[in-house]
Amino acid sequence: MPPFNRLAATFALGLATFASLPALADEPHYNQVSLRAEVSQEVAHDRMVVTLYTEAQSDDPAELAAGVSKTLNAAIEQARKVQGVKVSLGSRQSYPVYEDEGRKIGAWRERAELRLESAEFARLSQLSADLLGELKMADMSFAVAEDTRKTSEDALIKQAVEAFKARAQLATEAMGGKSYKVVNLALNGGGFQPVMPMRAMAMDRGSFSKSEAAPQIEAGTSRIQLSADGTIEVQLP
Repeated sequence: MPPFNRLAATFALGLATFASLPALADEPHYNQVSLRAEVSQEVAHDRMVVTLYTEAQSDDPAELAAGVSKTLNAAIEQARKVQGVKVSLGSRQSYPVYEDEGRKIGAWRERAELRLESAEFARLSQLSADLLGELKMADMSFAVAEDTRKTSEDALIKQAVEAFKARAQLATEAMGGKSYKVVNLALNGGGFQPVMPMRAMAMDRGSFSKSEAAPQIEAGTSRIQLSADGTIEVQLP
């Protein structure tokens, strides 16, 4: 056979083989049903975060920065003496205060934050009360620690799969099927939904006082969710 004919025959065979592939890849699947099952549980907040700040104003920016740093450093030193409290710096901002209808700078104002975090609520609450006076409170919130979240989600995996299987069986029976097979299944975390406001009500009432014992803290809970999303194929009689 001439070379050209051999090449044409080979090319034609290749096309025939390639043309048969979509038939295998696109094999139809019937009676498929998409399902979603959700499970959740409430988890107690086990982390407390308090943000304190100092704010001052001066016509000398260098003097202002030095004063803010001195106040902040004293608070950091005191906080680091309390065991089980994580101490870190928050944001720090300095900005001009204008006068004469905004035509010149009359003074400078600076604000610096201190962030405190702990699993020991009573200890951190007392520390926060002790620091008030030199510092002011910006915010208090509660959260679920990362390790706690992972443990809770792991415990929900089996429940989510069982809930999906129960729905799959209901769908199979509703369609008059005799059985089903799982085509795909994905497990997705739904994050947290606070069951109570995250801000401490005691802070809003202004009941924190340096001269008094820190108030009792009600940290509340969050609801951790996990969903099972997938597709089944119902086997009809």
